[in-house]
Amino acid sequence: MSNRRFVDVSKLEARSPIKSPSKPRAIKDQDQTGSRPNYFSIALLVTIFTVSVLVIRTLYLTFPRIPDEDCIKVKLPRSLNETKELALLLEKYNHEYFYHVVFMFCAIFLFLQAFTIPGTVFLVILSGFLFPFPFALVIVCVCSAFGATFSYLLSDTFGKKILIRYFPERINNWNVQVQQHREHLFNYIAFLRATPLIPNWFINVASPIVGVPISPFFFGTLFGVSPLCAMFIRAGTTLHQLTTTHDAFSLTSIITMIAFAVLALLPVIYKKKLREKLS
Repeated sequence: MSNRRFVDVSKLEARSPIKSPSKPRAIKDQDQTGSRPNYFSIALLVTIFTVSVLVIRTLYLTFPRIPDEDCIKVKLPRSLNETKELALLLEKYNHEYFYHVVFMFCAIFLFLQAFTIPGTVFLVILSGFLFPFPFALVIVCVCSAFGATFSYLLSDTFGKKILIRYFPERINNWNVQVQQHREHLFNYIAFLRATPLIPNWFINVASPIVGVPISPFFFGTLFGVSPLCAMFIRAGTTLHQLTTTHDAFSLTSIITMIAFAVLALLPVIYKKKLREKLS
């Protein structure tokens, strides 16, 4: 009589449980024990910041001499009044030193975007006063895309541990959203840029952490910021009439932003409906 072995199915199921569908994995700080700070990374970041400041300083020193009474107006505008004063000052040099003004504008804009420093909204309004509308829209959108990408790269290189440690819940929540839109990240990023659902600075610094590739991030930003930038640039053409930044919002501009956001989502909705029909 042959000696047969019987397998206990219950034990087998206990050993090999059926795996549930994979869910977006939570992003955790890999260094919970607290390692020593990376002094090389800190030094490199400080060096990049310092070099950026020196570049802007060099551009300023090569600018035509400004009278002493006007030097106080040459500063990063923090209000509409300061923006108006700077606009009137730069208007004197804009025709003769056009390219110098453009380079200075782009350098400061990229600097603010890269290091997540507030103030770009006043520069966008200023561009509408200084430059023709099509030119202003192009340079603002391009600078926004490159500046956001620089911020993306700085966060990817230096900021991951800090952000995961201090914003774990917020990053994990957005990670879930990103994984759900993994197949159409360009449309998703463009939609977020055109709407105030998530702050732009958070999108810049958190995107490399949740795995947003740099290509859809760059082009989604390039096209996504255009409606809002166009609105503030248009407001800059009537800068002297503005009293607050809220004056830039009009019914037409709001409808345009909503329409752009809907257009960004239309391909996603179409693909989803088509997939449901095919399945």
